[in-house]
Amino acid sequence: MSSEQASRLPQPLRTFLVDQLPVQIYAEQAHLATAAASMVNAYLSRVIETQGSAAVILATGNSQIQFLQQLVALRGVDWSKVTLFHMDEYLGITADHSASFQNYMCNRVERLVSPRAFHFLDGDCLLPLDECQRYSQLLMAQPIDLCCLGVGENGHLAFNDPPVAQINDPHWVKLVKLDDACKMQQVKEGHFPSLQSVPRYALTLTLPALCSAKKMICLSPEKRKAIAIRTALEGPISSSCPASVLRQNPQALLMLDTDSAALLS
Repeated sequence: MSSEQASRLPQPLRTFLVDQLPVQIYAEQAHLATAAASMVNAYLSRVIETQGSAAVILATGNSQIQFLQQLVALRGVDWSKVTLFHMDEYLGITADHSASFQNYMCNRVERLVSPRAFHFLDGDCLLPLDECQRYSQLLMAQPIDLCCLGVGENGHLAFNDPPVAQINDPHWVKLVKLDDACKMQQVKEGHFPSLQSVPRYALTLTLPALCSAKKMICLSPEKRKAIAIRTALEGPISSSCPASVLRQNPQALLMLDTDSAALLS
């Protein structure tokens, strides 16, 4: 990217550090998505040029849609040299279900950029613990260069909800029971018609697996995330707000808009 192109990108209104975590606040979600897509595009291009390939973990959710749309539209990344993973999936759901994260990633990423590989968690597997082991082995087969993630309304990262999150989790992928607050978020985002229709269990990458990435970019826009963001940045580093673990990771960057940052002191 030229210096002229960089100068035209949206700039953060404010940048600051919380413990080891850099935080940027943008005027609106669209600016955040544009800046993040450009940042990821440039980073992956450099990684591929340096080492010949890249491995990336991507997040789903409504907060990631604008970012992913802009990322796949940019030129510069040779996606045939990129291996992709996603970070969670509902248990007992088929890949073609409208709420399936595999379905989300197929439609928004895989079919548009044709990566070297996109390894999916199988939510409809017969042996969930074996699936956790299979996916763990795939993740550990190479260093993870980048993890793009978001923060849930209850402060979760992936499906590491407060009741099941462990900062020093011994696992890389595990089976978890979903918190009601997490399930209600899925309903409010339009993925399920009712709380009862949301699967009770899910497969998720753990906090250590996510934080193993050489670079982490966390996008968390919208007013409904404001309480979680305040707790993550101003409360203790604790599994009671899993996103607070980002403050221990200097390779991470938290990108907010003015709505999600509205409650910060």
